[in-house]
Amino acid sequence: MAQARAGGGFFDWMLGVSSGTRNIIAAFFLAVVVAHAEEFPDITTVSPDLTVPEMTAGSPEAGKRVRYVTPGWEGTEVYGALYLPVDWKPAGRYPVIVEWAGNGDFHDAFGDVSTGVVEGSRLGYGVREGKGCIWICVPYLNNAGTANVIKWWGDPPTFDPEPTLKYCRATVQNVCEKFGGDPQRVVLAGFSRGSIACNYLGLHDDATAVLWRGFICYSHYDGVRTNWPYPAADQASALVAAATPQGAAAVHLR
Repeated sequence: MAQARAGGGFFDWMLGVSSGTRNIIAAFFLAVVVAHAEEFPDITTVSPDLTVPEMTAGSPEAGKRVRYVTPGWEGTEVYGALYLPVDWKPAGRYPVIVEWAGNGDFHDAFGDVSTGVVEGSRLGYGVREGKGCIWICVPYLNNAGTANVIKWWGDPPTFDPEPTLKYCRATVQNVCEKFGGDPQRVVLAGFSRGSIACNYLGLHDDATAVLWRGFICYSHYDGVRTNWPYPAADQASALVAAATPQGAAAVHLR
């Protein structure tokens, strides 16, 4: 079983405040982290207090994380992961966390591993401890829109984002309609590649940008480094996306 560390009530609060307030809070969080960085313990020495459910086959139900294929992609190799909270009820209405994974085939000297697959994601579960919130892990698709990819999105050298975005939008709509997700309380989250994708993909077009109430980003962000292989991997392009009226406030965790 994959493991994560619990979040708190901040998620609920963030859904109810204005974008200006969320920006102020995000800046405050960053200032606190920078000021007290040396006081924090090595995260590898902290025992996990949550166990993320393994993705299994079967129908969605409360407290279960299942392999989920959004209608319209049944004849492909595309799949995501859907988790309904332990307190989920068919007639309920729930906020939604949509998560994008980091790049795959990653290992470092500290023992960190990123597989790049949807079942390897865990950030969204840790934010809400598996309670009171639907959690969706959406894939990145190849240029043909027929299979998941574990590095970036689309295929090199074009890295076409459209198949990934089409699937993401359809998944959010489907889960909100079928499982009681609240389209007015959807937050996008991501680790590494997924953190970059919050800005690059999440604000890529108006139809996608309007989905989000905010972002939860962990490690990296679009526009900070300019040597990534996808087109428009530069600060100017990232700032244009972030400055759109649909732009969502981001909490960036390091």
